Formats: sequence, structure tokens, C-alpha cells
Amino acid sequence: MNQYELALVVNAKIEDEERVTTLEAVKDLISRFGGTVTNVDDWGKKRLAYEIQKMNEGYYYFIQFEADSTVPSEIEQRIRIMEKVIRYLCIKKDA
Repeated sequence: MNQYELALVVNAKIEDEERVTTLEAVKDLISRFGGTVTNVDDWGKKRLAYEIQKMNEGYYYFIQFEADSTVPSEIEQRIRIMEKVIRYLCIKKDA
């Protein structure tokens, strides 16, 4: 099992419930493909470095998880089409 970190920037203009639902959907994706979520860091609302889709702020989440090497690409394919997610990045952490 490899260790990964997924950084998510979620739309700041949505309601709290929608934001929590989006985060839970991403965690469910990780579990569905055999990964195990080890930690979720909620950085809260932050100003973006540059405007994205006419937005200047977003909610930042960092999700650490363990999974096989095929899981990150599967997760990225599904996150790419989520409307509430502005940006994402999945990296493999060094052991």
C-alpha cells in the first residue's frame, strides 16, 4: 500500500451542507476503490492565488490515504467531473 495526499479546493459559494457532502463523496470514492483514509486536514476558507472560474476564495482540504497504485487515477477521473471541486492534486508521499 502506498501513501497519498489529495489536496482539494472546494467552491466557497456553496452552503456548508453541500461542502460536507462533497468531502464525504470524495472520501467514499477512496473507500470504494480499496483505499483507507488516514487523516483529513480542514484548512478552511482561503484566498486563491489567482481567480479561478470567477472565484477568489475556496475551502481547502487535505486528505491523506493509503491505497494501491491504481487508485489515484480512478479517483482523479471522478473528481474531475465534480462541479463543486475547483482544483485538486493527488501526490504520492515518500515513505
